[in-house]
Order: sequence, then C-alpha cells, then structure tokens
Amino acid sequence: MPANRRRGEVEATFDGRPRRLALTLGALAELEGAFGVPDLVALAERFEAGRLSARDVTLILGAGLRGGGAETGDDEVARMTHADGAAGFVRVVADLLAATFGPAGEGGRAEASGPFPGTN
Repeated sequence: MPANRRRGEVEATFDGRPRRLALTLGALAELEGAFGVPDLVALAERFEAGRLSARDVTLILGAGLRGGGAETGDDEVARMTHADGAAGFVRVVADLLAATFGPAGEGGRAEASGPFPGTN
C-alpha cells in the first residue's frame, strides 16, 4: 500500500529497501525531547531554519521510521545508505517535514516551500 501523504506518510529507499516514514504524535514528542524544545511550534521553527546536522537528520529519520512502524534504532539509521548519498537523506527529511508541517497542495502533496529551500 502506498504512503498516505494526508496522514503525513512518505516513502523512501534505504539500503535498497523501500521504507515508510511518518512523524506521528509519538515521533514528534520524541523529537521535542531530543532537540530540547518545549512544543511543536518550537520544533517546527527549528526545522524551518533549514540548518540540520547529520545527527539531526539521523534523529528525524529514526523517529520517522519508528512512526512508520519500523523497529529501528538511531544507530541502525546512522549506518543506512541512500542511493543519492547525503543529498538523498536531506531530500527525504525535507519531504517528511513538508508532509508533516506543510500545507496540503494538489493531490494532498505538501508544497515545496518547506524547511529546506531548493531540495525538491
């Protein structure tokens, strides 16, 4: 079954395997704690700054994979590969954040004006 963008789901391929990611409420709470922010607004503002470290990307992807149903630890996420390298990981994070926080566009797809300009 394909990812449901209206529910904030995205699909990505890591290590040659398709995966589903979603920043569920639990995943967002996990990220609030990991980034030391008090609420969802502060979390979204942090992401909108568009400056994330490799560790930040690992935390977001890990939370998204767990929100999508995988039992994947952050150490495992850190060892994953993407066919497009680091740029591919950044695009997945941008897509995931847009699906979670962005306005729904045509067909339920979030518009590209999300937290990482120029990554679509």
